[in-house]
Amino acid sequence: MILRINKPLFKFLKKVKFNKIKNLFFIISLLYFCAYFLKNFSQISFEINLEKYALNILIAFLFCILSILFNAYAWKYIVMWFGKVNIKNNLVSFYVLTNILKYVPGGFWHFVERFSHLKNISNRKLAFYSIIAEPFFMLSASFFLASIGIVFSPYYLFLITPLIFLNSKLIYLILKILKILKVKTAEKLNIPNPKFQLEQKIKLNSFFPTRAFLFEIAFVLSKFFSFLICFKTINSIDEKDILFLFVNFCLSWSIGLVVPAAPSGIGVFEACFLFLVGRDIPQNVIFVSLIYFRVIATSADLLLSFPFLIKKFLKPS
Repeated sequence: MILRINKPLFKFLKKVKFNKIKNLFFIISLLYFCAYFLKNFSQISFEINLEKYALNILIAFLFCILSILFNAYAWKYIVMWFGKVNIKNNLVSFYVLTNILKYVPGGFWHFVERFSHLKNISNRKLAFYSIIAEPFFMLSASFFLASIGIVFSPYYLFLITPLIFLNSKLIYLILKILKILKVKTAEKLNIPNPKFQLEQKIKLNSFFPTRAFLFEIAFVLSKFFSFLICFKTINSIDEKDILFLFVNFCLSWSIGLVVPAAPSGIGVFEACFLFLVGRDIPQNVIFVSLIYFRVIATSADLLLSFPFLIKKFLKPS
């Protein structure tokens, strides 16, 4: 019955040019970010007392390291939820090592590496759907945390909607939609049309992926703590503003996730955050904090992925 009801939805999604929409949104985000920078150029300064705030930067960096590890464990438990129970811990290390590939233009090269690794220990369908489902898990966690914004408006309650679909009854519908949205990735991985018979290859181990979801929650919280430290290093903040920053951080991070045209959401996350925060907090402080946070987060990815980069790109001829 569910499939029959949603056939018109699937047909509509197939007709929509999502790649063009995402590319357009990415370009608009970059233009907004640049315009924001030029408008506040005279007030922006990246000078910082390293002797005084070196510990802050280190702690922010460590939170970014933790967030990558939390995300890696979340992916491991996603794979386990999808049916691969006997799995080695090296799946976590492999995720961490290949994390840097999300910055490569195209938005799917980290998928390619992880798919190749997973299909050797499972089946192609499980490998494919476990990698394209991960962003939905992150989106569900980010929206769930952002729903705390209900203290500002009751409309934030609707942000828990993705979480409702994160169960063994409805997840197949989400996977089918993700397959359509990730058609470019499917083509690169030579994934044939499964004709919506996912149940034959993916046998979920429980009703709700509790461990995976909790690790995604920890991932988002760690990212926010890193940003908050960057912000407090630049300027003081009232405790009442922390919740406001947190809600908008989660929303902006979520939007960055669903725009793969932006490598790791670069530009999109920052532009969305600047737009959502508006003038409630000094613009120059937000801008500088975002730049420091992005540099620290990228540095954490580079550090943990360095062994993979050496092996992949610096092989002796």
